[in-house]
Parts: sequence; C-alpha cells; structure tokens
Amino acid sequence: MKRRQFIQKSTAAAVLAGVGGLSLQSFGSKTKKITILHTNDVHSHIDPFGPEDGRNANKGGVARRATLVESIRQENPNTLLLDAGDIFQGTPYFNYYGGELEFKLMSMLKYDVATIGNHDFDNGIDGLYAQIPHADFEFVSANYDFSNTVMDTHVKPYKIIIKDGIKIGVFGLGIKLEGLVDKNMYKETVYHDPIEKAQDMSRLLKEEKKCDLVICLSHIGYDYKNKPNKVSDIKLARATKDIDLIIGGHTHTFLSKPTIETNSIGKNVLVNQVGCYGLYLGKIDFYFNSGKQIKSEGTSVMV
Repeated sequence: MKRRQFIQKSTAAAVLAGVGGLSLQSFGSKTKKITILHTNDVHSHIDPFGPEDGRNANKGGVARRATLVESIRQENPNTLLLDAGDIFQGTPYFNYYGGELEFKLMSMLKYDVATIGNHDFDNGIDGLYAQIPHADFEFVSANYDFSNTVMDTHVKPYKIIIKDGIKIGVFGLGIKLEGLVDKNMYKETVYHDPIEKAQDMSRLLKEEKKCDLVICLSHIGYDYKNKPNKVSDIKLARATKDIDLIIGGHTHTFLSKPTIETNSIGKNVLVNQVGCYGLYLGKIDFYFNSGKQIKSEGTSVMV
C-alpha cells in the first residue's frame, strides 16, 4: 500500500453527535469552566475497529475522536487534551511508521501534553527521540531522569497552562522500567519513586507556582489489589495532598466516571482512566469561582 493511501485510510471521515454540558448560568456569571479531555493506552489504533470485532465493532478511531474533541472545544474553548502514555505499539501503523503517524495525528488533534508509557520505548529511546520532531505537543515526566540520554531537554517535569485566567499545572509519572522493558531500550534513563516525586511536584505547582488546578498524568497503573506493595494511582491519591486529578494509564482500566479518593489531608482527588485503544475519551469539567474550585464532574464518552 502506498504511503499516501495508507494515511488517507487512517483519516477516513466519521461523524459523532456533540456532547452536552451543564450551563454556567446555573453557577453564576463569575463561574469559569475548565474541561479536561484525556486518552491513555491508545496503542497505535488509528482506524475504528472493524465490523467483525465483537463488542468494539465500528468503534474508536482517530477521525471520530477528532470530531468529538472539536465539538467539545466549540462548546467550551477552555479545554485541554491530554494523554497518559503508551501511544505506540499495537497495530501495523507503528511497525511501518515507527510512531511518526501517531505523533502527527495527535498534533492535528492539538493535544496539549502527554506523558511517556513503557511501550513508547518499544523502538528504543533512540526510536522515540527520532519521532519527537513530529510532535507539536509537550511531554512531561517528573520521575524519569533523561539527563544522560538523547531525550534530555525534550521531556520536562511539568507544564503550566493558563485558560481563562485559571492556572493549570500538569506533571507526569512513569512506571518502573526495570524488569518490564529491556535495559537496551531505555538505556541510561533513571527511574525515581513516583510518590516522592509527586509530592514534590504537586507542592511546587500548588504552593510555589500558585496553580489553581494540579493534574498528574500517570502511567503507573490504576490499582493492584493482589500486589499491596506496588505503587498505583489509588495509592498516589491517598499519599499526596496537592493533586486535584490523576489521569491514569498502563492497566487499561475502564472507569465510566472518575473514582473519588481521599488524599492525605482528607480532601477529594479524582482518579480516572478510560480503558485502551482510543475507544473512549475522558471528559472532566472543573468549575471555578474567584479562582476557587467549586465543583467537578466527569464521564467517559464512547468514540
């Protein structure tokens, strides 16, 4: 198949009805609404599933996600689009293009920030680095130290974005690579404890940088009930105090709406993950009045 035909096939048109939201009028004229859209573990699934693919038949696909994202942005321009890692590996698109197509399409969808999953090293750290020029969005990871690798300076611990005067801090966390990924694939990348890094990073963003909303893009896994000593998003939520939202990945956990956990000082933190393969888009709305969060609500929307 020729390259042009291959890419055209991947972006076949799709139509999806717009998604409604609560009116800001019900909260008063000073209320500001920030919408967070997110994906995880898309694994190079560019096209929708085929008509014979069981319960996922004719679902998913980048074109449909693009239509959905655009409809939500039209409803609320103060929207961020984030990804929690494992962008690569899972279809022949990755085998053929090595991640170029995935990054180009994410750039077309105007993703704001992504973190790095273990499968994003599947062509080695050099393979990941080679695709960075195709990504018009930023990567964050606070517990992967890339100082002695080609990825040095290409991944930041955090990013701050301002929408409608609301200051949003986004930082990333990755899973322990040792024993999961061949050492030759990630080379001199150094892993640090994610909870310790999350405590430092969320304190920095909330207290020093004065962020109104702190988001963790996590690729460490939702929960490990049979492995009580393994770090997870649920443990992360309970152990920290300055995170408002944890967007997770790795375990392919589907949540129809965010889990509400209690953090170390008794406040609520949202934890969400939307399965895998781009079948769902997470949508979480935060409402602010005078810079203070007054309400949040979330759901997973079928693509």
